[in-house]
Amino acid sequence: MEYLEFLKGLHEAVRPRAYLEIGLRHGDSLALAGCPALGVDPAYKLRVELGENVQLLRETSDEYFWRPKPLKPLGGARPDMAFIDGMHLAEFALRDFIGVERLSPWTGVIVFDDILPRTVEEANRDRRTRAWTGDVYKVLGILARHRPDLICLRVGTQPTGLLLVLGLDPSNRALTLRQDLLLEQMVVPDPQDVPADVIERRGVLEPEAVLASRAWPVLRDLRDQGTSRRAGIRDLRRAVHKDLGRVSPSALRRLLPA
Repeated sequence: MEYLEFLKGLHEAVRPRAYLEIGLRHGDSLALAGCPALGVDPAYKLRVELGENVQLLRETSDEYFWRPKPLKPLGGARPDMAFIDGMHLAEFALRDFIGVERLSPWTGVIVFDDILPRTVEEANRDRRTRAWTGDVYKVLGILARHRPDLICLRVGTQPTGLLLVLGLDPSNRALTLRQDLLLEQMVVPDPQDVPADVIERRGVLEPEAVLASRAWPVLRDLRDQGTSRRAGIRDLRRAVHKDLGRVSPSALRRLLPA
C-alpha cells in the first residue's frame, strides 16, 4: 500500500479533531486532513489545493515550537494526529517528536515518514540518491531504548515505510534530558550502519492489518471519554496487541547502533 493511501485510511480510523504536519513539502499529505489542520515548513511549494481548514506557517519546526502559543493556529486544539516529514536526519526527527508530543493529548497518534530505507545509500546523512530517507530510522531504536512506555508500530507502506507512535506522554522529559547523549549516538559519518532488520523489513506490519485494527475504536473512545493515560494505557496496549501482536522493545533496541 502506498503511504498516502495509508494516511488517508488512518485519518478515517483516528478521526482527528485537529491535525499537525511538520514538513509539508507539496501539500499532498496535508490535503488529506478534513479537520482544522496546520502545516509547518520553511520552504513549501504547494502543488495541490488546500481547504479553508488548513493553516500554513513558512518557518522551521524549531521556530514553531518556540512560539509562546504554538497551538493558536489550531484554535488552541491539541492535535489528535501529527505527521513528521521534515529534515531527513535523525536528530531533527527526534527533536520534532519531542515538540509534537509535548503539544499532543496522550491519545494522539504521531506518524514518522521514511523509517525503512531500502539501501544503505538511501540512508546516508549526506544525500547521494534521488530517493532519500536519511537516517530517520534511528528514531526506532531511540524510542525503544529510552521511551519503552510508548507503543511503536512499524508499517510497511511504499516506498519507505511509516512509524506510528501511540500511548503518548506529553509530560515525559526523558528524551529532552538525554539529547546530548543521543546526539553522540546518532550523528556518525556515512555510510550508516543500517541494521538488516530495517533493510529487510523484518517484523514490519502490513498496512491493511493496521488500518483494520480494533485499537482505533478503543483509542477514540478513550479520547472522547476523557480517560487519563494512567487509566487507559493498558486498554489501548491490550487492543493493539490483540490484533497486531506484541512489539518487543528488546528487538527494536537493536535498530539504534551502539
